[in-house]
Amino acid sequence: MSTANVQVVRWGAEQARIGPWQGDDKVAYLSPLAGTPPPSVAFVRRCLDQLAGRGFSRVVTGALAAPEQTAFLGAGFKVEESLHVLSADVDSLAARWWRRSPRDVTIRRAYSADRPAVLALDHVAFDHFWQLDEAGLADALHATPRARFRVALGGHRRPPTTEIVGYAITGRAGGHGFLQRLAVDPAWQRRGVGRELVLDGLAWLQRRGVERVAVNTQLENRNALALYESLGFRREPRGLSVLSAGIRP
Repeated sequence: MSTANVQVVRWGAEQARIGPWQGDDKVAYLSPLAGTPPPSVAFVRRCLDQLAGRGFSRVVTGALAAPEQTAFLGAGFKVEESLHVLSADVDSLAARWWRRSPRDVTIRRAYSADRPAVLALDHVAFDHFWQLDEAGLADALHATPRARFRVALGGHRRPPTTEIVGYAITGRAGGHGFLQRLAVDPAWQRRGVGRELVLDGLAWLQRRGVERVAVNTQLENRNALALYESLGFRREPRGLSVLSAGIRP
């Protein structure tokens, strides 16, 4: 989603964010705001009317749970992609954290100046449909009241190389934690980078008393599934889905 022309649609208590999908002036993004009631069919159609008026011909949603999908399906949306949801008790994961990979990376806080490199890495780590733009990255950072944004720098050199080889965003809301985003440069995969980033986020959640943590990933992303399950995450019976629809002028 592009930062340009993004707006929030409000109708009573129902709210959703709309705007261009990855800068495309024909494909729109539509997602209910966190903490608002599940949308109604009437509200979804109201959003579609606004998007049609702005010249969009297609729309995709964010990752939606089953209660949020109902209105979209009723308004004619179809499933575009499905995702696994995995979760675990944070304290139950702690016993596994000593099984650390050899420290081949340096983890540090991400700064504003890192964002172009983070987005470039994101684009090589994910297929086009899942790649973030600036607004998508901002959404991931602000999806929860608190977030931890860390990057991994490759190698043991002193000072460490400035090459960003991975990044992670971990969020928390009350007693719940969320692994919002994890990306590793393909050239650095299977070298413990993703594991170090996840463990960093889990340790941060535990220090702040978070009780449960969740993450979602694509059905075919076997590497991510293997990583999360090796750390003690278990798949939930119900996942999430991204929906899409054509827009009639």
